[in-house]
Amino acid sequence: MREAETVLGIIRERGQKGLPLEDIYRQLFNPHLYLMAYSKIYSNDGAMTPGTTRETADGMSMVKIERLIKDIRQETYHWTPVRRVYIPKTNGKTRPLGITTWSDKLLQEIMRLILEAYYEPQFSPRSNGFRPKRGCRTALNSITTYWTGTKWYIEGDISKYFDTISHGKLIDILREKLKDNRFIRLIENLLKAGYLEDWKWHQTLSGTPQGSGVSPILANIYLDRFDKYVENELIPEYTNGAQRTSNAEYRSLQRKIIGLRKKGEIKEAQKLWVKLQKMPSLDTKDPNYRRLRYVRYADDTLMGLIGTKAEAEEIKRKIKEWLHNNLELELSEEKTLITHAQTKAAKFLGYEIVTQQSNEKHTNGRRSINGIIGLRVPSDVIQKKCARYMRKGKAAHRNELINDADFSIISKYQDEYRGIVTYYKLAVNVSWFNKLHYVMQGSLLRTLARKHKTRLTAMKTKYKAQIDTPHGPMSGLRMEVAREGKQPLVAQFGGIPLRRDKKAVLRDINPEQHYSKGGRTEIIKRLLANECEICGSTEKVEVHHIRKLTDLKKDGRKEKPAWVQRMAIRKRKTLMVCRKCHNEIHAGKSQKPPSV
Repeated sequence: MREAETVLGIIRERGQKGLPLEDIYRQLFNPHLYLMAYSKIYSNDGAMTPGTTRETADGMSMVKIERLIKDIRQETYHWTPVRRVYIPKTNGKTRPLGITTWSDKLLQEIMRLILEAYYEPQFSPRSNGFRPKRGCRTALNSITTYWTGTKWYIEGDISKYFDTISHGKLIDILREKLKDNRFIRLIENLLKAGYLEDWKWHQTLSGTPQGSGVSPILANIYLDRFDKYVENELIPEYTNGAQRTSNAEYRSLQRKIIGLRKKGEIKEAQKLWVKLQKMPSLDTKDPNYRRLRYVRYADDTLMGLIGTKAEAEEIKRKIKEWLHNNLELELSEEKTLITHAQTKAAKFLGYEIVTQQSNEKHTNGRRSINGIIGLRVPSDVIQKKCARYMRKGKAAHRNELINDADFSIISKYQDEYRGIVTYYKLAVNVSWFNKLHYVMQGSLLRTLARKHKTRLTAMKTKYKAQIDTPHGPMSGLRMEVAREGKQPLVAQFGGIPLRRDKKAVLRDINPEQHYSKGGRTEIIKRLLANECEICGSTEKVEVHHIRKLTDLKKDGRKEKPAWVQRMAIRKRKTLMVCRKCHNEIHAGKSQKPPSV
């Protein structure tokens, strides 16, 4: 059998050349692909979350892979209905999420690897969601870099996109390039597997299962048709003129300034120069100059038009009709807006997109920022983030954290603060998060004060510190836990400069996928070694999983069993064990501590 990377490399090459992909189903017989898929998803939070069965990543083994391949080879594998749960959205509504069984997750990851390797080279560079090396940052940076001078924004949002994808249309799109009926049938059966809600089975007549590993790539394949329509038809139609014509008034004033300087009338020339700096050098209303720009992240789209409002409305109508007629999708009337760029802000990926205007010249005499695109933190984001840590208009303690250690409480606040601020590091007004810092620090100190039944000022005096940053020291809170023979553990709150960072890494919905280099990963090597890491047996070796390392500390026994000590020492969430040792672990039986 070929190595997984070799197989994916061949598939990727065919995708780059635009050649049809054949003999796909046979690749599902390759155990190396299962090992690669396992190495990518075993550490995910959902690996230990059961679907409609009790199966999780715990107990993974080569025997399980062989059994799965046998079912695939004989075409007897059946997808299990997902367990549907609902997660809250920021607008108060809920989003359905499907939780799949472990075997389905593993097989879907292999399918995702194959589909991504083939389709990724063919996707539009304007598509940024759920793609390797692309995400929120690349989408937003493309706007700030190339959209200067935009007059109208067209915000597009597809109503209930993941739930309304047409199964028939999707299969037809896949059949155009994937020439393997068995693989297509496998995808079709996945789409029709249904879901369980309150232990009742429900049929899925449309949509891709949200929460499944293969859903994002299928969604991108579906909307790639729309990307091509915009690129090949709309953009050429609304793009005209190599550049704008010169501003006659600007050129006339420029000639006057030159004449005054030649006559020695420097003061008069300077007055006109100040006036000149407030004027555009090109005709911003040139009727022969048009530009349409486009970017997409998942089902959220944004278009920037240099043109008229009538043209913006015409574009909105065209994309609405095209989506309805060609992909059976509907634009959300509530969220699909036409925004005047110079007076209002468009919203995209949580940011406000604004066309910056200024009538002031820079101190160095250069032209001001007119027409440049800027990213802003919406004011309502600040208010919503602060509200979580406030009651009755003031910072408040959090009762759910009072039983935690001080170190854990400080770390949790810092993680939450860092996560919020880091996402908005591209914003020109990121300094607005000073208010959030003030509120969160007050909430943190009140939580610690409530825990220790003391005053807030006592906690502030105890933990107040200066935190070094690349931009100088900043005041914050800091706690150290001494460890014998090791560096102390440090928890701190603050120390994050609220300065714009154009190179900030934004955490996306779907983390980037990276192909391993230099051979198999450590988890695969341990699994292939086929040796119990407790007793040394080579009989029926499988993987014992835990959800997180902190779970090891919850074991109340004075003498920790062998498996707990080994996982704690090595800082691993997995342990290779034989069936006998694995059963003893789950039965809670004690084992001799390890000799090393």
